[in-house]
Amino acid sequence: MKKWIIIMALLTTTFLSASQVIILLGPPGAGKGTHAVPLKDELKLPHISTGDLFRSHLKNKTELGIKAKKYIDNGELVPDELVLDILQERISQPDCKEGYILDGFPRTSAQAKALEKRLSKQDELKVIYLSAPDSILVDRITGRQSCSSCGAVFHKTFSPSKKSLECDHCYGKLVQRKDDTEEVVKKRLVVYHAETKPLIEYYKSKGTLFEVDVNQRDKAEIFNEIKSHLIDASVYSK
Repeated sequence: MKKWIIIMALLTTTFLSASQVIILLGPPGAGKGTHAVPLKDELKLPHISTGDLFRSHLKNKTELGIKAKKYIDNGELVPDELVLDILQERISQPDCKEGYILDGFPRTSAQAKALEKRLSKQDELKVIYLSAPDSILVDRITGRQSCSSCGAVFHKTFSPSKKSLECDHCYGKLVQRKDDTEEVVKKRLVVYHAETKPLIEYYKSKGTLFEVDVNQRDKAEIFNEIKSHLIDASVYSK
């Protein structure tokens, strides 16, 4: 009986200390940021965007930020190990103890392998891949507008403001990113597919990838499917 109690205690300790690492993959315009926010609230896990991390380190001129800036200023890619150091600094904080949601990393299979080397054996890794045809993604991205004052996001077709060039919330001016033109978006998608196809195949081979088709479906339906995959993956069983 005592032996059984000890075994159960060990299993419980292992389960409780396991972190849920969720990676959101998908091309530009697939809705990673859109679904990351409600997913963060639902799971009570922090949403970590590597883009936001970089901007924060560069702005605050941290040691890691200064190192990254040297590469950026020289027009070079920031080495994977430095990216991982920046990420490691964030996920070592107390709010990531039970897990976190990654958005924007990894981008390549090499980065994925490097990330896994830094995860503990108890960490449970699950990948949600949001997919859609390029033509749909181009329409989504080229129609995006954001408020120059409060940052609220609108879309000319799917969620337009009441006044075409004015924010509904603070009445600030709506602007479009310079790289959200059709020509630039198509080039970004070509690069994305070339980089990410091996990564998708890598996660498929490991059985950790769940593909969600986001084409012509409402947000609630997509989000429910994401949750269903995570429920099957025991992420909701905490």
